[in-house]
Amino acid sequence: MTSWLAHYGVIAVFFLMMIDAVFPAASELVMVYGGALASGALAHRFDVLGWHATGLGAYAAVVAAGVLGYQVGAVGGWWIGDHGGEPFVHRYGRWFHLTQAKFERAERWFARWSDWAVFVGRITPVARSFVSIPAGVFESPFPRYNVLTLAGNSIWCLALAAAGWALGSNWDTFHKDFRWVEYAVVAGILVAAAYWALRLRRTATIVPADDDSPR
Repeated sequence: MTSWLAHYGVIAVFFLMMIDAVFPAASELVMVYGGALASGALAHRFDVLGWHATGLGAYAAVVAAGVLGYQVGAVGGWWIGDHGGEPFVHRYGRWFHLTQAKFERAERWFARWSDWAVFVGRITPVARSFVSIPAGVFESPFPRYNVLTLAGNSIWCLALAAAGWALGSNWDTFHKDFRWVEYAVVAGILVAAAYWALRLRRTATIVPADDDSPR
């Protein structure tokens, strides 16, 4: 992803953020790394439609691409939810990682916050990708939905791009250190997979024994 951002710049930010509005696409990394590229501290420069820029102009381009891309995706997600309704979520929600459990959490979220659920959701990590379609399903008024999305979305993009700008010259050190976290996550996944496989194997050996027992 960072390689794609380095090579395609503003276009990559736009499309990744558009996807993130309905499907988790690591918007945190997109905006932070975009801000780091814009700072000019990295070997790569931020590509703005063929113009390799750094400085405040590049920072503004990162933020604008992120806000516009996410807004387009959010409108599309609302439209899908509004026209497809709950039957669409039940049938195709898993394609968007919107499982029944996540949809029910979104329903409770909207019941608690009403229309403000949109704004709060847009500035909440991970949850922000599961707001668009439910907002359409729950018939959140489109004009208000758009305004609240734009507000939360703008805060998110401005803040994370600024964090990336501040990180700037320390990015390589940060990325190197963060790999240890990645290794730990992979190790945890392997341990969980091994445990799951062991349980399946134990279940498979126990069931025949029960079937062969005298009646």
